[in-house]
Amino acid sequence: MSTGFERDPDEFSRGARALVVYPDMGASSRDAEARLEETAGLAAAIGVDVREKVAVKLRQPKPGTLIGSGQVDALAETVRDEELQLAVFDAALTPVQQRNLETALGCKVIDRTGLILEIFGERARTREGQLQVELAHLSYQRSRLVRSWTHLERQRGGAGFLGGPGETQIELDRRQIDDRIIQIKRQLDDVRRTRSLHRDARARVPYPVVALVGYTNAGKSTLFNRLTRATVLAKDMLFATLDPTMRSIEAGQGRRIILSDTVGFISDLPTHLVAAFRATLEEVQAADLILHVRDIAHPDTEAQREDVEGVLRDLDIDIDSDGRVIEVLNKADLLPEAERETLSTAVRRRGHDAAVISALTGEGCDGLLDLITRRINADRETLTVKLDIADGRTLAWLHRHGEVLESRDDGAHLFVRVRLHPNDAARLHRQLGIATRH
Repeated sequence: MSTGFERDPDEFSRGARALVVYPDMGASSRDAEARLEETAGLAAAIGVDVREKVAVKLRQPKPGTLIGSGQVDALAETVRDEELQLAVFDAALTPVQQRNLETALGCKVIDRTGLILEIFGERARTREGQLQVELAHLSYQRSRLVRSWTHLERQRGGAGFLGGPGETQIELDRRQIDDRIIQIKRQLDDVRRTRSLHRDARARVPYPVVALVGYTNAGKSTLFNRLTRATVLAKDMLFATLDPTMRSIEAGQGRRIILSDTVGFISDLPTHLVAAFRATLEEVQAADLILHVRDIAHPDTEAQREDVEGVLRDLDIDIDSDGRVIEVLNKADLLPEAERETLSTAVRRRGHDAAVISALTGEGCDGLLDLITRRINADRETLTVKLDIADGRTLAWLHRHGEVLESRDDGAHLFVRVRLHPNDAARLHRQLGIATRH
């Protein structure tokens, strides 16, 4: 399905031999080796053949090339010797830096943002996902010298009526990019309205929404599949999931919930990419409960936790003050036995805000479902409502807005034991004038 975005014929392709470069400015919470491994994993996720990984110490960024001239010369020698076709910089490059590095290295150069966009562009399957990726890609490309948009000249038909006298190719390209951005934003506004309607419909059917969030490759989709018996793509691969997926499941005690799998987060996620995926991330904002899935066996698990919490704060979800978050410590099967026991003991002492699991083996997943049920039910009131036996309308309202636990009648009245959200319980008291007791 085409969204209007076309790849530059000069773009790298699967199997391209690549060099990964991390300009180490000492600002990251991860060490250089961890950053190189992650970026190499990102490149491998779209089929790039990473041949070399180099960390470059950097005291002061150079305006023209980011790194020093001697470092550029050393990288150019590596590119020549290894016959490399691509250099991936784990940093944000300006258009000038990218162009100058391509000239100096003699190969294609992309930065971290460009690499993530390539992955997203390849993984998007739904119309919504493709629109969001294209919006992010256009926003990124607009700030650059638009070499990769020469195909827009062909699309105009050659009449030239869009441009005024003396208007440059870059200005024409940017105008067309701006027009397409406006068009996509309108379409995504329709998506948001549709999602809002779906949320309103779910609110009428009292199924709480539980959203899975976490660093990319933390095991969200594996957990989603384990809990829902679905077949969402789950691989040991960064950004295996892009398009959000929802399923209704039974969490325990007869309690049904809607589980939502979302795109993975990553360090230095471009802000315009977060903005483009706002329609998807709104599902997280509106969720009744948020499961923060962590790869507890990853050497950088704490840094990953900080990155995810940073994105959640950008969504106005503060881990410290928002009571909706459960920390799910996944991949416990990869830990040594003694470490697993220590972790499990620590989590038990924490109470109701964490769980230790292995989504792959199923260890701890039943306990997680019980925890979800307890957390969801904790903010609901259990009432016994006395109705006239012929009051089918109110009975239907109770089934629609609450969880009916049992009902009995004495011939004249119906006594319904129901679990309701406090707002619905108050509405029952205030608007319907129904007699209730706990």
